[in-house]
Amino acid sequence: MTRQVTLGLVGVGRIGVMHARNITALNGILNPDGVHLRLKLTDVAEEHARSVAGEFGADFLPSVPELIASGIDGLVIATGTATHPDLIRAGVDAGIPVFCEKPVAVNVAESLPVVEYIREKGGTVQIGHQRRFDAGYLEAKRAYDAGELGWIHSLRAVTCDMTPPPVEFLATSGGLFRDCSVHDFDILRWLTGKEIVEVYAKGSNNGDPAIGEVGDVDTALAVVTLDDGTVGTVSASRYNGAGHDVRLELQGSEGSVLVGMDQQLALRSAEPGIAFPAGTPHKTFAERFDQAYRSEMAAFVEVILGERKNPCTPEDAVAASKVADAAQESLETGVPVRVAP
Repeated sequence: MTRQVTLGLVGVGRIGVMHARNITALNGILNPDGVHLRLKLTDVAEEHARSVAGEFGADFLPSVPELIASGIDGLVIATGTATHPDLIRAGVDAGIPVFCEKPVAVNVAESLPVVEYIREKGGTVQIGHQRRFDAGYLEAKRAYDAGELGWIHSLRAVTCDMTPPPVEFLATSGGLFRDCSVHDFDILRWLTGKEIVEVYAKGSNNGDPAIGEVGDVDTALAVVTLDDGTVGTVSASRYNGAGHDVRLELQGSEGSVLVGMDQQLALRSAEPGIAFPAGTPHKTFAERFDQAYRSEMAAFVEVILGERKNPCTPEDAVAASKVADAAQESLETGVPVRVAP
């Protein structure tokens, strides 16, 4: 017997449209298991939202209260960060599972009351750290957990955009570490099961001067120390003309693995006679993690159905944000910063 799951989507900007597309595409994947997804959506930009609803065969509702009241099994939040706390609470109050793009709130201080509210109400909120669903990261975690790498002596994480986002976004994003490297901080915690306890960061701004004028840097590096003393680096840049570059290198006493080393790697070998990689590099994060985003939404449906535990809790997201805050503080002060427990 087919089970219908109705998802309510709030926000149909770039990320929201991507989720709408993925939810629609999942019907062809989930149907063999007897699950059919129905989509309802809302956005303050009503004309655009109606257009998106028409494109994906979704129902449009004029407001969030009306969307929730219409009968949905899960709420997907893809709006601006400042709106996340109230929308999360609305979903929790309605007694339905919530999926929310990271972060929980604009900063850790504002996130903590939301996390406590979720706990008190017994809510389920999955935060969107999609790299946890990427095939390469999953294989690296499997190899690490299986002991195939031995003990880890070095970690190197890289996230580089091909081109920077609009300066208007950067003016409110909280900085390169908070909106970009936070994904690397999260994946290091998730993969190793260890906490990052100290960060030392440096940055530069050799691109658009407007990025510096809004208080950000276009390139940064953080040296991180894990709770067992293992050290690693997390680097990021807004200007990587070769393509969107996301990698993670784990070097151990018995073996090493590299996530992101495929035919679309945004690097070329300087050695003669080496043709690898032969593919066209990704241009955006959406291309790089296309399958991971679909798997992430499929996981949320499984959470709704009670078939799996929450794969990324609000506590996970706040822990990664604390590391990002420490990195930003170190960048501004020039000294190592301990991560708040």
